[in-house]
Amino acid sequence: MRVLFIEPPKDYWFIMGEYRPPPFGLLCLAAYLETHIENIEIKVVDCQAERLYWDGLENRITDFRPDMVCPGALSSANTYLVARTVQLAKKINPDIVTVVGGIHFSALSEESLATYPEIDYVVRGEGEQTLLELVQAIDGQRPLAKVNGLTYRHDGKIVHTPDRAPIIDLDTLPYPGYHFVREHMKDYHFLMMAGRKNPYALIEASRGCDHKCTFCTQWRYWGRCRRKSPKRVADEFEYVYKEFDSRFLWLTDDNLALGDWMDQFCDELLQRGIQDDLLWFMQIRADDIIKDQHLLPKMRKTGLHWAMAGVETYNPVTLENYRKGLEPGMAKQAMKLLKQNGIMSQTTAIIGEHSDSYESIEAFRQWIDEVDPDIAIFMILTPYPGTEIYTTAKRNGWIEDENWAHHDMVHAIMPTEHLSRGEVQHELYQCYRNFFGSWSRRIAGLFSSNKVKRTCYRYMMRRGVVQALKEMALMFKP
Repeated sequence: MRVLFIEPPKDYWFIMGEYRPPPFGLLCLAAYLETHIENIEIKVVDCQAERLYWDGLENRITDFRPDMVCPGALSSANTYLVARTVQLAKKINPDIVTVVGGIHFSALSEESLATYPEIDYVVRGEGEQTLLELVQAIDGQRPLAKVNGLTYRHDGKIVHTPDRAPIIDLDTLPYPGYHFVREHMKDYHFLMMAGRKNPYALIEASRGCDHKCTFCTQWRYWGRCRRKSPKRVADEFEYVYKEFDSRFLWLTDDNLALGDWMDQFCDELLQRGIQDDLLWFMQIRADDIIKDQHLLPKMRKTGLHWAMAGVETYNPVTLENYRKGLEPGMAKQAMKLLKQNGIMSQTTAIIGEHSDSYESIEAFRQWIDEVDPDIAIFMILTPYPGTEIYTTAKRNGWIEDENWAHHDMVHAIMPTEHLSRGEVQHELYQCYRNFFGSWSRRIAGLFSSNKVKRTCYRYMMRRGVVQALKEMALMFKP
């Protein structure tokens, strides 16, 4: 069988600027198939890295003559790109088997099959074993109905097989298939944070999350937290460093807790002697930063230059509604601890909760100023399928914009009790203008001793991100 994994042509998420990450999810799936099936031919086409548009992708599909096409779907905002990819594959050859997966299609598997007849199968949830068994079923090696985690059509009806249990021992997974994109590894970069001189790779240390925030898709998709061993993750760091010359490494985990695991991981990484060459990033909860602050000096020594914490809001009632499990005062303390240890501090924060008003968002902006992170990324509450926020919004009729391409956390999808969508959009612009428009903050960023912060501020000055957000807000005006 010939299997073609495709990262479709897409635009950059302009808030983060020009960044070209490797198609990590596809590389994990490709490596798993390669490891478990003999005589399978696999190719990964990354349209960003190869600078392909739709006509170029059509040529690549035609030349490879795949039996199966699997496009990548990182988020709901890419839904139409995935649909266009499978439509293109079917246009070239109606017999090509098309398979989609990821968070969006897992949450809306039946709707997706009803909307897009070109989709043959939806792999729900964690994909490695389900995709493997699907390939085996198509080859006649097992009954299709016995493949758990699958949604498909049969005799005019949509069939959902039982959910698949998660992989418990993540150390048994092969390394991500970076060899499938070897010729492009030096092209992967994140200009805003690491420039072009630090080739970019993604590393997965865990899957799932034990917290259950109402706006988050990750814990529903991946389930409870499962972690690779500290040694295994350090081995992957060393592998991409030595084999592909990657210097900027991004831990993909939404919530990798610290504690003994992080202590052991730092020891493992330091033993390899590559820390002075590394610049790595992770997301951490504010309460974990405070609880395990004694680990921060060691983490910085291993090459952690940049950490992000989702602090969301100053309002304790909203935090409780989000089931975030934080107190507002933790944000300032956590950011201070990161900066004291030479780690660039970034927050993500959310506006657009249903009770938000001009007054509450103004108080929110003042609170962010007091928290004083090095970088603040503001987002609009977005009702992603599979989340409790989505269920509530659908039930109450709050969703006014059902264009999936706008489900990117910078387009206002819903109004609040007090603000129209246009007003929410304008408030997002005001948040960025207030934070990045501060001349003292700009000067401190442009001349910071922290190279990640310095790179970020210089990039944002060139890109005009705040002006782009202003233009988005103006589109709502009559």
